[in-house]
Amino acid sequence: MKEKIKTEIYLDNAATTKPDKEVVKLVCGAMEEFYGNPSGMYELGHKAKIALDDAREKIANIIGAKRPDEIIFTSGGTESDNIAVLGLARAYKEKTSRSFGNKKHIITSKIEHHAVLHPCEKLEKEGFSVTYLDVDKYGMVNPQDVKNALREDTILVSVMYANNEIGTIEPLSEISEIIKKFREQKKSPFPYFHTDACQASGYLNLDVEKLGVDMMTLNSSKVYGPKGVGVLYLKFGIRVEPLVYGGGQEKNIRSGTENLPAILGFAKALELAEEKKEAEVKRLWKLNKKLTEGILNNISKTFLNGHPKKRLPNNVNITILDIEGEALILHLDREGIYTSTGSACTSSSLDPSHVILATGLPYEAAHGSLRFTMGRETSEKDIDKVIEVLPKIVEKLRRISPTKVDMSKLKI
Repeated sequence: MKEKIKTEIYLDNAATTKPDKEVVKLVCGAMEEFYGNPSGMYELGHKAKIALDDAREKIANIIGAKRPDEIIFTSGGTESDNIAVLGLARAYKEKTSRSFGNKKHIITSKIEHHAVLHPCEKLEKEGFSVTYLDVDKYGMVNPQDVKNALREDTILVSVMYANNEIGTIEPLSEISEIIKKFREQKKSPFPYFHTDACQASGYLNLDVEKLGVDMMTLNSSKVYGPKGVGVLYLKFGIRVEPLVYGGGQEKNIRSGTENLPAILGFAKALELAEEKKEAEVKRLWKLNKKLTEGILNNISKTFLNGHPKKRLPNNVNITILDIEGEALILHLDREGIYTSTGSACTSSSLDPSHVILATGLPYEAAHGSLRFTMGRETSEKDIDKVIEVLPKIVEKLRRISPTKVDMSKLKI
């Protein structure tokens, strides 16, 4: 029987965040106050519709969208990504015009979330061509590679804002400039540019105009909001094929009665995240430095994954050689420390991280990766605890591990 743990140290905020108390209070109140259907023609429905429109406008203002109706509410980041990739590609599958021809080519990177990669794989089976861009050892996409991959029939470029596993921030503005020049040269609106910004929200600038993106995915559960709600920013005039059919809600793009309490919670959570961003980023960078140095300086055969500077302030992804990451997680769990080996969406799989492998590291290194993602409740005391217990666990696991990797042969 597992011993009762007195303290819990939650370091898996990239997977999901603990809802803000202010958000929880708002959601609970909204469930009682706004129970009417926003599509209803009666007073209760009208009241709910006003609240829905207010949330839509609030989020539009936060991300710099020109129109509130460019905000499409979904069930989360996965659905938003699917609509952006599958919905866009299928909408323009047939010949759009004599001028633009048939658009059936997509560009993405090898380190995207599976919510983008799997739809791309699905589209390949439907006759689309997909270019999966390599990344450098830091997980960075080279904008020049995007330029070289652009074709006459390219319809979509999808590159995430910040990686969910290793925290590397991608050069979106540089990529958008390349796409813009390509459009001007070809006198075409294609390709459109999509980014998954789920991990970036609360830490980076989300202004869609400055980033130069046409579509952007956001997820409530990454910013201390309720689970099960997300947003797809869809620039006015872009067509997407619906994945869900029904009553025609959300501009006929995502049918189904809107989850209004969750939507209101998301809008509030995103608002709070923006207000706290500057101070929180500064605080997290200090903890980041302490944790990174504490591990690298106290445990041999370790190294940081992702870019050393161009990364999210809350993300510390470390490879610890000669052990299995899953075993580390179980031992840390016994200490009340909760973390992961990579994306929460694939944590049940024993396959090594596709992100780590894409940076050029071997399977042995990928299997030993450990992702710590800090949040608002993370304290310096929590980091001290990790630095205290982790070396002992690693020493114990290495004594029984059959794996011995020669670190000097790795391309770090």
